[in-house]
Amino acid sequence: MKGRKTGGRVAGTPNKVTASIKEAVTEAFEKAGGVDYLVKLATEDPRTFCGLVGKVIPLQVDAKLDGPLTVQVLKLAGSDADDPTPK
Repeated sequence: MKGRKTGGRVAGTPNKVTASIKEAVTEAFEKAGGVDYLVKLATEDPRTFCGLVGKVIPLQVDAKLDGPLTVQVLKLAGSDADDPTPK
């Protein structure tokens, strides 16, 4: 019977290797200091931190706005050299 799934894992279930890797990364993250480590990384190496953020935040968001959009820009500590605004 062509095109009919007869075995394997249920659709949407992650494979065991993926689950194991996620568990290992989570454990390493906790041992490195968790959120405190990320804050330190953002301060000491903003380029690496931003690269990490770019990997975990969706590249595209489809949204419908019912009202005005407010954008808040935050400045990372120690990022004065990258500030394009005149002083």
